[in-house]
Amino acid sequence: MGCLALNASYEPLTILPVERALRLVFDRKAEVLEEDDARIFRSAKERVAAPLVIRLKRFVHVPRRFRRQVTNTFLFARDGYRCQYCGRHKGQLRGREFLTRDHILPISRGGLNTWDNVATACSGCNNRKASHLPEEIGMHLLHKPKEPNYVELVWAVRRVTVVQAKYIAMFYGEEVLAALLKHSDDDHAHSQTHSHDHARHLALVD
Repeated sequence: MGCLALNASYEPLTILPVERALRLVFDRKAEVLEEDDARIFRSAKERVAAPLVIRLKRFVHVPRRFRRQVTNTFLFARDGYRCQYCGRHKGQLRGREFLTRDHILPISRGGLNTWDNVATACSGCNNRKASHLPEEIGMHLLHKPKEPNYVELVWAVRRVTVVQAKYIAMFYGEEVLAALLKHSDDDHAHSQTHSHDHARHLALVD
């Protein structure tokens, strides 16, 4: 489990490797807010508990993106890692089946790669739909696709502890936390990846 890094304003930035978080603390660029006493790091001179949450001492400006580009990582998170046609979760797929991106109005028929025209589909359903509209072959979407909330989406692809989650709720509110926990319930095994959106900004404090 990594360490949640907060801006000086307490805005959640990203999940860092614990070793990276410790280096920021030792360099006096961050302070520890929460730690895990069960995980101890030892050096030649001291024993230090693994940090769970750190706060940067200097504010780091993070450019805002008002629209999130459609990628499979975020699309699958938006749809709960579930095929929007047959309803199966990725953990229920068989053999060589896998999740794919389906364009509801196919690109070959003028469809665009936009949030309201894409849906998560298992490879079987995507092959069946092919270049048709869903209604043309008796297929139906579980949910009407729409552009997701940026904050919910960013944190849906990260795995956080209960302690770390309370800082997300503190900054963004309980509604975002509830959405985050929903995503976590949908996919317990989803790994903590793609946390580079904000992590590169931490280089500014090196």
